[in-house]
Amino acid sequence: MRPNGMLLFVFLPVAAAALIPVIEKAWKGLADFLANAVALALLALAVAYVFPVRIGGPMTLNFNELFQFSMTFYLDSLSLLMLLVINGVALMALIYSVEYMKEYGGKGRYFALFLLMLAGMNGVVLSHDLFGLYVFLEVAACSSYALVAFGLEHEELEAAFKYLILAAAASALILLGIALIYARTGNLDMKLASDGINFSIYQADKAVSFIIVLLITGFGLKMAMVPFHAWLPDAHPSAPAPISAMLSGVLIKASGVYALMRILYNVFGLHSLPKVGFALMGLGVLTIVIASILALVQTDFKRLLAYSSISQIGYILLGFGIGTPLALLGALYHLVNHATFKSLLFLNSGAVQQQIHTRDLNRMGGLAKRMPVTALTSLVGSLSISGVPPFNGFVSKLIIVVAAISAGHVFGNHLYYWYAAVAIAFSVFTLAYFLKIQRKAFFGKLNEALAGAREAKLAMTLPMIVLALLCLALGIFFPWLSQNLLSPAANTLTTLFVK
Repeated sequence: MRPNGMLLFVFLPVAAAALIPVIEKAWKGLADFLANAVALALLALAVAYVFPVRIGGPMTLNFNELFQFSMTFYLDSLSLLMLLVINGVALMALIYSVEYMKEYGGKGRYFALFLLMLAGMNGVVLSHDLFGLYVFLEVAACSSYALVAFGLEHEELEAAFKYLILAAAASALILLGIALIYARTGNLDMKLASDGINFSIYQADKAVSFIIVLLITGFGLKMAMVPFHAWLPDAHPSAPAPISAMLSGVLIKASGVYALMRILYNVFGLHSLPKVGFALMGLGVLTIVIASILALVQTDFKRLLAYSSISQIGYILLGFGIGTPLALLGALYHLVNHATFKSLLFLNSGAVQQQIHTRDLNRMGGLAKRMPVTALTSLVGSLSISGVPPFNGFVSKLIIVVAAISAGHVFGNHLYYWYAAVAIAFSVFTLAYFLKIQRKAFFGKLNEALAGAREAKLAMTLPMIVLALLCLALGIFFPWLSQNLLSPAANTLTTLFVK
């Protein structure tokens, strides 16, 4: 595979987004086919790059060689892992959308916006310079605003507006941080910016501290980290189910977690900043605790899942904050796992809502008798996110907990032990509120008002089955996954750019 192929990760979805509104007028079914074909092609392309990157190392594509503007794409083990996750979840969501979006209308506009969002996320994880990262960040964000509001009802418009305002504030903070990096180093390229920082003196530099605070706040808003999480519990319930799956499964990871960690580790060198690591750990634990408690009291199916997404972001932040090789491995593994089981759970919620026209758990009951595939796959997703073996969530949470205990032993700091205890305790909280979903929605006596409910169509159940199988496979085949994808990606954070 040649580096020029990286351009397809952005060019293909943008070109398809431009064509789909025109094609839909001639033949509506062709828009469905084209959107899914593009997602499948992008996933295949990401898979095709696995061995070239694994064997030959990172690839660089400088746009100066192709076009007359400065931007660079960089494909290493970390960005490749993100491309596999983003395009894999996108394919499942688009297959699901073929049937689910029939009740909305305007499918051509929906698919065009979806593909633009996908192009933006792919661009974020491929960008080697801060300017390109910011541009693609905004492409993905602007598309997601419109998708949250796609139903055009009052609830959707209000949630989208709230999302837009807070995300715009986040973008302003990020842009200011990038501008200050440029002012300090004279470069926007991540490698050159890293080279421009004097690592021997900058730990005590208040300007650098201010930049890091700006970036953590801005990207913290993008990833819905507590206390910057207010937009997400409104956006998720309002958006169509496949968009909720994308927002929770990959958008907050690519636009928030990935972008922040790429900059903190590969530009600033987080290992040289123990105070920043402790801040990330503290924010991670705060996010786990607050979001778990709020999730426990929810009765809206999708709103509960939204708070659960925030809580799981806390586990990822805890791993990245600890910063040891084992912790980074656990954080990246949990990022992959969360994309899998949370996408599954949001697709489950969409199937239920489509059949019974409510998200209120108190109005459900016994749906397993009418929707057995949705019920079974939802159970798999619930056990996975709760950290029950042998599913994938158990392994990644265990690695993060073990990493915290090991770090406490190595550094002689008992705070790490407390963080590990919190991570374990609130996994029990997670199990509690997902058992509530299972009890109220799927098991028990069938609510007579729901007697007309039926299982979702194949286009909706197939992605749920695939994601449920992945939840099991990612747990069982962790050694292979670790050796071939996760460990190389984790090593990227500790070796690239950092002096």
